[in-house]
Amino acid sequence: EQIDILTERDRLTAAIIAALPRRREQIEAAIGAGKLCLEESHLGIHLAYARALGDAGFIAAYPQIADALPRPDLYLRLTAPETISVVRQQGRNTPGYYISEDILTKMLAYLNEWHIARRTRFATVNADQDPSAFISEVERILGLRYTSHSASTNEVFPLLLLLGRPASGKSEFIDFMNKTPIGERAARYHIGDLCVLDDFPILWEKFIDDDIWEKLGRDRLHSRPADGNYSVVDPLMWAFLIERLSMAVQTGLAEMSPGETLIVEFSRGREHGYREALPHFPLDVLRRAAILYVVVSFAESQRRNHARYDKDQRDSILTHSVPQSDMEGTYRDDDWKELALAPSGRILIGGVEIPYVTMVNEPELTDPQQLDARYHAALDRLWMERSAG
Repeated sequence: EQIDILTERDRLTAAIIAALPRRREQIEAAIGAGKLCLEESHLGIHLAYARALGDAGFIAAYPQIADALPRPDLYLRLTAPETISVVRQQGRNTPGYYISEDILTKMLAYLNEWHIARRTRFATVNADQDPSAFISEVERILGLRYTSHSASTNEVFPLLLLLGRPASGKSEFIDFMNKTPIGERAARYHIGDLCVLDDFPILWEKFIDDDIWEKLGRDRLHSRPADGNYSVVDPLMWAFLIERLSMAVQTGLAEMSPGETLIVEFSRGREHGYREALPHFPLDVLRRAAILYVVVSFAESQRRNHARYDKDQRDSILTHSVPQSDMEGTYRDDDWKELALAPSGRILIGGVEIPYVTMVNEPELTDPQQLDARYHAALDRLWMERSAG
């Protein structure tokens, strides 16, 4: 808009505020498409410049727009001495955007204060080094890897049954895959465009129905309040949930296109285990399925189940919690090890051999590169088991 960024501060503030809704849409669209979104600059930098320049207008407007954009997972600062910045600015010959050394020094001091106050996740890269070394450092920090655009999206699992105890890491696995670009996801993990089915939202709806019946003076049908949450009291609920999942899976598979993967996530235990649950799926569904069982010890399942709980978001897949009574009574033991005698292979359900891999997900990892190694090894093995059939 041909704004002089040093002298036309009011015009700049108005232009930034006007652009925020569109910028939010662009960021959310990129993330929703499974891409890594790199955004140049941010509102904290604009605030730091405003303070360095004495721009009272932007400083006054900032509290209303401070959270107008999604909070980044990481702030990456490219660092170089102020003297180098000045030399490079002069070299590119854009006097309208020239920032003097004294303004840069003030701005960076204010920016550091902003990062400390916001407790941001922050990393720096030395921008005054050989370009290849600089790029390698950025790639390492962001976990970037080259994936050919010719990577086939057809060599993907059409149906992945994701099983394991509560809080074993199933939802975190899905979250990781959602954040992985489609080309890399297909080439490295054999997972294409994602559709996810989980029986927890169905179960939560039954809990809320019971709350309503109780409010209206009727008995609860399927659950009872427990530990600030709900406990299942109707033993037929487990079969009901699988029947509902089965219907959704059949619809999903019928509507799928090549290159898509349907992930179905659920947990089962004790007498209502996987031996009982899996036959509820039709044979034509089982023939297209592969199973990834995520294994953690019961103690670890309990720890993570407690750690992830957020009372204000207890209906969320990532932050809900299973009451301790249900953990002990339902999930202390399950029958997976009776079905799957080896770390990988095939299990027989209704005359159908289903390829499977048991993935050990303990200790808990948060580093993307370590998770990549764990997930890649398990899914590559599962793809080999599937292909061998």
